[in-house]
Amino acid sequence: MKCFKLSLLTYLLVVSYFVLSGSTITKAGEKEDKNVCFRWAFGAIVGPKNNLKFVSITRDMTLKTGDQFKMLLELQKKCFVYVIYNSTQGEVYMLFPYHLQQFTTNYSTAKKYYMPQGDMWFELDENIGRETFYLLASVQRLIELEALFGKYISAGTVRKQELKNQILTEIRKIKRKHRKFTTIPERPVPIGGSVRGITKEEKAHLPDIATIAVEISANNFYSRTFTIDHQ
Repeated sequence: MKCFKLSLLTYLLVVSYFVLSGSTITKAGEKEDKNVCFRWAFGAIVGPKNNLKFVSITRDMTLKTGDQFKMLLELQKKCFVYVIYNSTQGEVYMLFPYHLQQFTTNYSTAKKYYMPQGDMWFELDENIGRETFYLLASVQRLIELEALFGKYISAGTVRKQELKNQILTEIRKIKRKHRKFTTIPERPVPIGGSVRGITKEEKAHLPDIATIAVEISANNFYSRTFTIDHQ
């Protein structure tokens, strides 16, 4: 399959048009006790072209202009997962769901949802600074958050800044509300290391980030924030 490189900003401008409107380590059989269960991967291709590395993003880290990254979600139980991006330019985007109608039309367990979709990867452009990604998963839809995004999409430039602040405030509010849920590290699926070189075959079509997925399970709610120092 042909692999496409995609500017992060360009992709997000397209996706935004269509958007309307604690964690535990699991053992065999234990996952059935949790109502928020999914597999998650956040991977990047970094380094010079003659020495590319495939890395798993599991914590705050530094990436450089030209580095590429991609995310994966695969539901194991029906819950509602949101991936929100706050850019270096002060804008917010909902990377997942692709559009809010998806929760009632194309949203099922045991199906892989990639961000961006298909063979495309995000590529960091020349706008350096702090890139923040919020991963939120809830047994119930986050209606207020969805409503704010619906207003944000159709708002003018001045109103957008106010709504952006409201969206970030709502995210903090949601996280505080569910702070009672204890969080400890996710259980990684063994892959023989989180950093490895890329083969010639993989250079032609970049690796499937499903190989670095972790299994996450929680009661009612889960959240994680990833901060990228874009240099």
